[in-house]
Amino acid sequence: MKAILRSNPHDKSRRKLCSFANSVLESTIRAEEAEGPVWVRTKESKLATLHCLVQQCARERDNRGGRSCHAMSVKLGFEADILTSNMFINFYSRCGLTESSRKVFDEMPHRSLVSWNTLIGSYTRNQDEEGALKLYVEMQREGIQFSEFTVSGVLCACAAKFAVFECKQLHAFVVKVSMELNVYVGTALIDVYAKSGMTKDASRIFSSMTERNEVTWTTMMTGYVQNALYEEALLLFHKAQQSGMEHDKFIVSSVLSACSTLSAFIEGTQVHAIVWKLGFGANAFVASSLIDLYAKCGNLQDAYIVFSNADDKNIVIWNTMITGLAKHARPLEAMILFEKMQQFGIHPSDATYASVLSACGHMGLVEEGKKYFKMMSKEHNLSPNIRHYSCMVDVLGRAGLIEEAKDLIETMPFEANASVLGSLLASCKVHGNVEVAEAAAKQLFEIEPNNAGNYVLLSDIYAAKKRWGDVASTRKLLKDSEVKKVRGRSWIEIKGKVHAFMAGERGHPRIEEIYSKLEKLAEEAEKAGYEGETEHDFHDVGETRKKQLLKHHSEKLALTFGLMSLPSGLAIRIMKNLRICGDCHSFMKFASKVTGRVIVVRDYNRFHHFKDGSCSCGEFW
Repeated sequence: MKAILRSNPHDKSRRKLCSFANSVLESTIRAEEAEGPVWVRTKESKLATLHCLVQQCARERDNRGGRSCHAMSVKLGFEADILTSNMFINFYSRCGLTESSRKVFDEMPHRSLVSWNTLIGSYTRNQDEEGALKLYVEMQREGIQFSEFTVSGVLCACAAKFAVFECKQLHAFVVKVSMELNVYVGTALIDVYAKSGMTKDASRIFSSMTERNEVTWTTMMTGYVQNALYEEALLLFHKAQQSGMEHDKFIVSSVLSACSTLSAFIEGTQVHAIVWKLGFGANAFVASSLIDLYAKCGNLQDAYIVFSNADDKNIVIWNTMITGLAKHARPLEAMILFEKMQQFGIHPSDATYASVLSACGHMGLVEEGKKYFKMMSKEHNLSPNIRHYSCMVDVLGRAGLIEEAKDLIETMPFEANASVLGSLLASCKVHGNVEVAEAAAKQLFEIEPNNAGNYVLLSDIYAAKKRWGDVASTRKLLKDSEVKKVRGRSWIEIKGKVHAFMAGERGHPRIEEIYSKLEKLAEEAEKAGYEGETEHDFHDVGETRKKQLLKHHSEKLALTFGLMSLPSGLAIRIMKNLRICGDCHSFMKFASKVTGRVIVVRDYNRFHHFKDGSCSCGEFW
């Protein structure tokens, strides 16, 4: 302990700290003495009072107060006390001072197993995973007896460092000493395997555990979500409910993330009911997860209700709501919230600007986009990163300013990535710029050779110009690369069950009824003025065949099934894994007109709200 005090070069400051600690300690003892017998002035009483003060300083991360207590402990001769030293290791750890924690540990004449565990926890808490692993090796060399807390602490360090090899060694040790069924060790093993992408190993450990606590369930569920196994996360949540486990805000946040990604609206509303019942709605993480859920399910009204009811709106909640507005082509509201959050004293972050720029891109607001792009550095001292440049390229490209977007890429302070070049290539398809498209595609083929979408985009650009030879060459490149093209898929949730469709679907049990209903719907749409837009089909076939291919696209099948299955007052919400095609976009407008239904389609990039024959995107998509 004395080494830490000696590390302060100013003796005057040390004396000031000691004086402060002494006054606190003595005043506490005097207060006790006034109400109790004389024995409170004993050394044991002073030690107990000191411990209370140190614990309070650790909880409040009071650096000055804790150091004062440390100085007083040396003055009173308590530096040899093991419990006192452990408390100071913990205090310095919570203040982020791992070197000071280590000095206290090194100067201890005697150590308990708790001393080692506390220091391992100190390293892990302060993201010094290497230090935790080295201390573990040191324990082994000295023959120190392990406990489940030691092993779980070191495993936490492995999880943070993604140290799979070390984790497997520890796992073998755990099995050897028959500790694998311990709830703390098992939970830590699940965490490290899940964070390393080894979800099968994590799941196997979870299944073998005879005892599980809330942290165990949350860790496994979070692991599924982190590895994009959202359906598995929902199934696990149902098992947790059946087991009678009490929900906490971390489990709720994880399952809401799964519902958001799957656009599982009914599941999400059921979880919201649990949130309401347990009173978690005020929690910032839960509130932002709920906002994200409703926004991704196309229900912006409920998203805004959750946002409005959140008591303590942090930057994450503001950003989530602004992002939702951007995805739903509501740039004006997004910009209003952007200004409003600053009025509440919250400064925009990198994510805030990315969302606002995205909103500008979706509606062709070029001048507004340029204004925000400059505002980042001038008003909030934020340097645009690659994500902001990608958004700005999208703003320019969607508006047809392809050359300006290309020039911006060339002046970036870093190399263009797939996101930036992908935005440029997509804009080239919309505006038919073959030359820039070829240059962007060439770079994309090198950066992400396994992305079939880039080949398809370039092929479609050639097809739109009827350059069938280039189409054949591009498709041959795709075939030779052995990269599989992602098939278009649309899905709709009916009574808690998800129904998925692909173009020309034949596997659905009601498919014949769906095709029959779609034929009638198409006839009604044609009477209202709909004409198949065959320019959006890029196959080298005749017009009649093109119309036939367009007629059975996946989103049209999903729409038809929704019309057959949902009550007339409900909106039809369809999700699609690719960009909605131009013909389907036109069809949805006429379908909303002839059926009188609100139709919401979420493709991979944004939402389209169709009502009374028009779309919220304003034809700018």
